[in-house]
Amino acid sequence: MVNMAVFMFYELYLIFFFFFLKEDTGPPDPPILLRPGYCRIHIWKGPNGTSTLPAESSLLQEIEVQNEEVAAFCQSITKLKTSFPYTNHCTNPGYLLSPVTVQRNICGENASVKVSIEIEGFQLPVTFTCDVSSTVEIIIMQALCWVHDDLNQVDVDSYVLKVCGQEEVLQNNHCLGSHEHIQNCRKWDTEIKLQLLTFSAMCQNLARTAEDDETPVDLNKHLHQIEKPYKEVTTRHPVEELLDSYHNQVELALQIENQHRVVDQVIKAVRKICSALDGVETPAITESVKKLKRAVNLPRSKSAEVTSLSGGGDTSKSSTRGSLNPENPVQVSMDQLTAAIYDLLRLHANSGRGSVDCAHSNRNIKEAWTTVEQLQFTIFAAHGISSNWVSNYEKYFLICSLTYNGKDLFKPIQSKKVGTYKNFFYLIKWDELIIFPIQISQLPLESLLHLTLFGILNQSSGSSPDSNKQRKGPEALGKVSLPLFDFKRFLTCGTKLLYLWTSSHTNLVPGTVPKKGYVMERIVLQVDFPSPTFDIIYTTPQVDRSIIQQHNLETLENDVKGKLLDILHRDSSLGLSKEDKAFLWEKRYYCLKHPNCLPKVLASAPNWKWVNLAKTYSLLRQWPPLHPLTALELLDSKFADQEVRSLAVTWIEAISDDELTDLLPQFVQALKYEIYLNSSLVRFLLSRALGNIQIAHNLYWLLKDALHDAQFGARYEHVLGALLSVGGKGLREELLKQAKLVQLLGGVAEKVRQASGSARQVVLQRSMERVQSFFLRNKCRLPLNPSLVAKELNIKSCSFFSSNAVPLKVTMVNADPMGEEINVMFKVGEDLRQDMLALQMIKIMDKIWLKEGLDLRMVIFKCLSTGRDRGMVELVPASDTLRKIQVEYGVTGSFKDKPLAEWLRKYNPSEEEYEKASENFIYSCAGCCVATYVLGICDRHNDNIMLRSTGHMFHIDFGKFLGHAQMFGSFKRDRAPFVLTSDMAYVINGGEKPTIRFQLFVDLCCQAYNLIRKQTNLFLNLLSLMIPSGLPELTSIRDLKYVRDALQPQTTDAEATIFFTRLIESSLGSIATKFNFFIHNLAQLRFSGLPSNDEPILSFSPKTYSFRQDGRIKEVSVFTYHKKYNPDKHYIYVVRILREGQLEPSFVFRTFDEFQELHNKLSIIFPLWKLPGFPNRMVLGRTHIKDVAAKRKIELNSYLQSLMSASTDVAECDLVCTFFHPLLRDEKAEGVARSADAGSFSPTPGQIGGAVKLSVSYRNGTLFIMVMHIKDLVTEDGADPNPYVKTYLLPDTHKTSKRKTKISRKTRNPTFNEMLVYSGYSKETLRQRELQLSVLSAESLRENFFLGGITLPLKDFNLSKETVKWYQLTAATYL
Repeated sequence: MVNMAVFMFYELYLIFFFFFLKEDTGPPDPPILLRPGYCRIHIWKGPNGTSTLPAESSLLQEIEVQNEEVAAFCQSITKLKTSFPYTNHCTNPGYLLSPVTVQRNICGENASVKVSIEIEGFQLPVTFTCDVSSTVEIIIMQALCWVHDDLNQVDVDSYVLKVCGQEEVLQNNHCLGSHEHIQNCRKWDTEIKLQLLTFSAMCQNLARTAEDDETPVDLNKHLHQIEKPYKEVTTRHPVEELLDSYHNQVELALQIENQHRVVDQVIKAVRKICSALDGVETPAITESVKKLKRAVNLPRSKSAEVTSLSGGGDTSKSSTRGSLNPENPVQVSMDQLTAAIYDLLRLHANSGRGSVDCAHSNRNIKEAWTTVEQLQFTIFAAHGISSNWVSNYEKYFLICSLTYNGKDLFKPIQSKKVGTYKNFFYLIKWDELIIFPIQISQLPLESLLHLTLFGILNQSSGSSPDSNKQRKGPEALGKVSLPLFDFKRFLTCGTKLLYLWTSSHTNLVPGTVPKKGYVMERIVLQVDFPSPTFDIIYTTPQVDRSIIQQHNLETLENDVKGKLLDILHRDSSLGLSKEDKAFLWEKRYYCLKHPNCLPKVLASAPNWKWVNLAKTYSLLRQWPPLHPLTALELLDSKFADQEVRSLAVTWIEAISDDELTDLLPQFVQALKYEIYLNSSLVRFLLSRALGNIQIAHNLYWLLKDALHDAQFGARYEHVLGALLSVGGKGLREELLKQAKLVQLLGGVAEKVRQASGSARQVVLQRSMERVQSFFLRNKCRLPLNPSLVAKELNIKSCSFFSSNAVPLKVTMVNADPMGEEINVMFKVGEDLRQDMLALQMIKIMDKIWLKEGLDLRMVIFKCLSTGRDRGMVELVPASDTLRKIQVEYGVTGSFKDKPLAEWLRKYNPSEEEYEKASENFIYSCAGCCVATYVLGICDRHNDNIMLRSTGHMFHIDFGKFLGHAQMFGSFKRDRAPFVLTSDMAYVINGGEKPTIRFQLFVDLCCQAYNLIRKQTNLFLNLLSLMIPSGLPELTSIRDLKYVRDALQPQTTDAEATIFFTRLIESSLGSIATKFNFFIHNLAQLRFSGLPSNDEPILSFSPKTYSFRQDGRIKEVSVFTYHKKYNPDKHYIYVVRILREGQLEPSFVFRTFDEFQELHNKLSIIFPLWKLPGFPNRMVLGRTHIKDVAAKRKIELNSYLQSLMSASTDVAECDLVCTFFHPLLRDEKAEGVARSADAGSFSPTPGQIGGAVKLSVSYRNGTLFIMVMHIKDLVTEDGADPNPYVKTYLLPDTHKTSKRKTKISRKTRNPTFNEMLVYSGYSKETLRQRELQLSVLSAESLRENFFLGGITLPLKDFNLSKETVKWYQLTAATYL
């Protein structure tokens, strides 16, 4: 009867459990080792034996069947959702708001822009000019004045301005010029087109509805449509059916005499049950199977002796159905086997909810801080081992580590090394007690236990999972983490099944994404914790709020105060010594007036033990609020404490939506440092996503990409499920459409990549038809930018790039008829997450510069990783790589100075256009130099630096950063600090000689560099938060050393200016960069004859022309030549052309180099034709003189006559026609030469000219004179001098105060940025002195000569602050 009662109990338990049994949906959530999702069985047999599906449960019922932590999370999200009702238009507009970037003085800026506004009912747009400082609301009112006579009758607040071509609206309460869209229009000099609409007329299909508000939160409901990176753990049959089969076999075995064959079927049924339960086979099952075999005299398998599972249950307490004779040995064995199976079911059911032995109800409670027992547990076994592992690995061991704040609390413990065992399945069995010599009372609440599995390669095996046969050390196979205290703060106890996800190729870097083609699989670690008779709970210490401690910093002694201020002013806590930290913690109450130092103070806390927490929490209660960007550091791994992190989130809530959007990748990574699922950070992100579609959209793609994380994938799955559940049906359907589009494009890209070169275009066109069919059913927003809506593909414009990854160029038709075509690149086979991070950092730099009033005209393009090794990149229009520009001048084009300048002139023919493009180049080049240096962007060659026709330069492809340089043999390919070549300097200077434009460039670089240096801590924090993302070149805090060293945080602005000036000189003088470009040109060289249709046939002509368009040429000759300055002297040849049907000749103006280009390309196109000989380019002596020009005129005339009398195939080809086609410069007659004596420098003998820019400052008894620039120096003979600066402090009879700069060669506009230092002078002494400065030219064959000077009485300077000023040079006497 007892056995029967026990059996009935198990049956009832089984029914309850399997009614709620779920199908596993993914990896568990380390460190929350709970199984995600709802516990539902997919097939349930009702009383009548029919298969039915469970009815849809109510919200409360669904929560009940989840594990407790997920249930609590659902309740929290449900409560959060009620704070965002669909009726609130502010948080549920249904459309996107155009992001804003605040610029310094934007409200006071007088710049005007022309605005074109489309208004319903008006055939033409309304156009007017307004200030960029005007608010959008004022612009709306101006537009409404065209429609209504009396605005008092109009609700202005009900109108919005939509961006034409995009589904986004300007923000009414912000000024026009602060919107990023308007800033881009001004940057590209494009028309600002807007559309006036009412709220009701706006497309609001992303808004939440009443039905969305009423729908209960369901974390799993919408995840089935998400592509998952891991192997689904599914059962072949529902376990309930397997149990029925097992019991039928048992009854059959007990009823027949010949039991051998039937018992074999029983054992097979047991094996299936274990397989369905993650391949876990307990010792009790193993032992019972062996006893059953002995009972029927079946041969036993050669399996290892297995000891009994601790706490595995009493196998004598159960029976089977149809029990006939309890003394029958087969019957007894069957009873024990059945009991073991049910014990396994119970263990499996409670693996995510805590052991039944540790149910927290009706048990005594003991507080953790009073518990003196040491932490211990038994690692029993790893189940579900694959046969591949068995053949490749000889032994296995675990590293057990106990961490807090990202650091080990105690030295990690290594288990013994063991091999695999085979029972039903392969398993690794340790059965080893691990003891950490640390008392429970010493454990912080957020302590984590990490178990890392290693495999020792079988040296005799022929292969290994890693193709590197030389690797002989242990391989990390996977890692699982467990919080020692659960979300209710109870110490973990009982047996735990921990799910460790791994792949065939495993890399243990935190956050690592497995390589493409390898699906994550899981094994189960069985760990037994003690099961005491009482619960151990962690209680938060009480803080006495009445105690307020705050000390005045001024009361400290000067040396102590100075030491404390020195620590507080350091950029971060990274460089603090143990002594510094102890000192800072001791003086923490003196720091409250410096709130931004809180991260340093908390990082200096000696420990986070329970006995000390009250003091720490008391300090937090008194601390003034931090700036959101400063509080971001408190979300790093260094701060695990829940109180600290919750307070940080409270402060971060002040951040704007646009700032949050920029920083979302870091917030998503910070989720890994949350100990529990239902955290303040998760709730903060979901609440912002509920109120802003852009945030929800970006958060979706970041979470979806993070599902590939082997260790934290399930946590992201929970958060993604919550986002999809609360975001509303409209947004959810849109996101799933985008995911489908990305999936389709990924398939096309894979096919094109795998196809042979000649077949790729055909494969592309055919495959794109499937994508087109997707668009026939849907419009779709772009994953890169949800404001852009595409309605179909322009298949004819789709193509692919010829780089290694063979990325696609995807052209889509804008759904807005007023919008332009949408062009993006789609890549597979490359991890774009590093590109995303580099571009994010550059964007943040640009915003810092803009906020300080420095517009470096940076090109910020979007990049999105949409999954493992694939993603989408925005294409910048009207841009070419430097390689493409340089090779127009041959494979050695990278060694020439003029290609970039002439390319810009081709697209900017007028002087005004070219000056604007050159200015854009100077500013953007300065920004690129600073950004690439600070981030350590390497592998820079001329195929990943691009130039826009408007002059904006920008970098692409950021596969190497943080100083991880590409190697060329044993040498670094990137030898210069950053890319600054002579052809770039040619554009900056406006010619070959240095000008004041280069001084502007240097000043811009140094100003930009110093502005970024002030934000050193921000960039270190942002990069530090990305360490767990799994980027190969950002794996530890050591990788941040490059950025910290690059930013020179402890130097002054003047010292940093000198430092960066030397970097500019080093980069400009590096021949290695040009050689690198040249090598890349050789590597990319392809014989292709004429360029393709979308490329210019001649470098100086933007289009290709034919004689059918222009008419045949009757006569052509070189008419004359003119001297021209552009800005260097050269000669241009005037070509006279008479065409058929024309009475008057036309004239075009061509240089000798352009004639040379024509001849070179004719030689390529017509290699078998005998072309006329071309004049020799090489001449003795100077090239640009009149005699050479006269000689070349005759030779070029002869060449043209021979060319035009050649075969019509040659003489009338498109190349020849394009050469003679008039350009804009020809039509404006810009070839008219200036007089030879009209040069800019014609000084009279003895004339002194120019000015010097100085920075004068004084600190710590030292006078600092920084010689910055000199401009417009004058010499008697007109030759360029070799200037240097010499200074004295007068009076100085012995000339001991002499200081000198280095010599600049051959320039009238030198840049020095050198510091001349005078130490040991008091302010009183200096007020009696004069600074004498002389500029001289260093000559090798004659005496140095004087170029100008100035004498400055130091009493006229305010030495308490820095003075920066230009001073006119005079003919003053000098020492």
